[in-house]
Amino acid sequence: MSKKIRLSQKKDHILHTNQNGFIMQAGILAAASIICRIIGLLYKSPLTVIIGDEGNGYYSTAYTIYTIILLVSSYSIPSAMAKVLAQKLALKEYRNAQRIFLCALIYVMGVGGVASLILYFGAPLLVMGNSIPVLRVFAPTIFIYGILGVLRGYFQAHGTMIQTSVSQILEQILNAVVSIGAAYFMIQLAVDAQKATSVQAMYGAMGSALGTGFGVLASMLFLIGIYWINRKGIQKRIAYDETKKVDSWGKIFRLILSVVTPFILSTCIYNLTTSLNQTLYLKMMIGLKGMDEIRATTEYGIFAQKAVTISNIPIALASAMSSAIIPTIAAAYEKKAVKETGKKVAAAIKVTMLLSIPAAVAIGILAKPIVWILFPQKESLDLAASLLRGLSITVVLYGLSTLTNAVLQGIGKVNVPVINALISLIIQTAVLVPVLCYTEGGIRGVMLATVVYSLMMCLLNNLFLCKYLKYKQELDRTFIRPLFASVFMAAVAYGIYHGLFWLLGKVLASVYFVNLIAFAVAALMGVLLYMILIIKLRAVRAAELKKMPKGDFLFKMAKKLRLLS
Repeated sequence: MSKKIRLSQKKDHILHTNQNGFIMQAGILAAASIICRIIGLLYKSPLTVIIGDEGNGYYSTAYTIYTIILLVSSYSIPSAMAKVLAQKLALKEYRNAQRIFLCALIYVMGVGGVASLILYFGAPLLVMGNSIPVLRVFAPTIFIYGILGVLRGYFQAHGTMIQTSVSQILEQILNAVVSIGAAYFMIQLAVDAQKATSVQAMYGAMGSALGTGFGVLASMLFLIGIYWINRKGIQKRIAYDETKKVDSWGKIFRLILSVVTPFILSTCIYNLTTSLNQTLYLKMMIGLKGMDEIRATTEYGIFAQKAVTISNIPIALASAMSSAIIPTIAAAYEKKAVKETGKKVAAAIKVTMLLSIPAAVAIGILAKPIVWILFPQKESLDLAASLLRGLSITVVLYGLSTLTNAVLQGIGKVNVPVINALISLIIQTAVLVPVLCYTEGGIRGVMLATVVYSLMMCLLNNLFLCKYLKYKQELDRTFIRPLFASVFMAAVAYGIYHGLFWLLGKVLASVYFVNLIAFAVAALMGVLLYMILIIKLRAVRAAELKKMPKGDFLFKMAKKLRLLS
């Protein structure tokens, strides 16, 4: 390698990080994702007070369709671009990598523009009643998100998640602020105009949808600014590129389509379960069972905006790990380093399970206190807690299936997750339809179908992962010991919570604050106990502890507490 090339690469250090530190990068992205989801929960509580469960129902109905269109047009772009660009960067084909980046921008602007128009003008065909104007507010966000996705994929391909993480937090903050402000303002307009209660709820849902668009726009502008700051280093690296073969624009577009299409299909089918379940539930409950439309929509809003929202918080780790592992898996597999690929997969799954298993058990045991804190509406508290309790197992199942999806895509088996998702969708639908038709399960039937889908995806993905990588996950320290520690931790936390709830109830008048304090203390004690148990049970070795996010700090603390010999 020439001196000029080495110099250009040093100047481009802002973009590059060590590919071997993907767990650390995943930790950064996971932290950002969890912060975003916490912000999301914090703002959804006052937002629900403003727009009510009915407004939540209109919003979630429109949001589900918006998500499907987004999945088809733009959502998979970051992962797909990270994979393709990482392969080119691993081979030091910087000029080709830049061409892929530019072609991807053209692709998403075309597809995103068409998708936005379809969403706006086709809204009456996609949703019913008061959800139509809410869906139209979402339409421009599709176009903006495509550009944002390409930028995130570009930075992720360079092995750094910092830019994406900051952009996600910025997006969620703007989303929260604008959603609450716009929802309140829109409802006041409806009240001043003496609109009906249902119309007021619709206006509030439109304001909340407006916040989503503002958040995505701010995030996109932030990443454009970061790219602009780095443009000189990027141009120098391209100028010193000694690659003889430069791919034609036509070849690059075909490459993008060949990679993006399976990613889109997989993600689309993977998430189509939400839209399908929503449609089946509303159609069958209203049309077949004669349930009132407002009640049916409200119950689905409780499921989607409360139970699912809370269960998705710990799944953020798996999503972050997936985003981090795709470029590093793609680069390692491109170099034929199969053993190294297997080691990275094993490490990623272990870290994910160390956090997903205790989260699932804790959510299952303390579902009602959690819902009570975040969504204290008494009329829906028991139903939301029951649904969350049932969804707790999906934290583990979705964590595994999300991660294995990314691995299969990273090693080039992009069609396998598509087939697995389709099979899982068929099976879960075969479960959901008779439950809705012949039982009184109602919205709990949708919860059951979600569990079945996540289970099938998990089993099928792991089956093919073992087949293609000749890989077997270590079971004892990855699953059994963390599960034992989690059950013990949850039992102790449950006892602490109820003991404090009883004691504080004699001192404090506010039952809400009694629940909040009791849960906070129980959760803190549970986390500390779990950390002690997984170290003492040797579920985590010293070397593994050091490789985790803030690993050096955790290692030093464990040594001081004499948890490690």
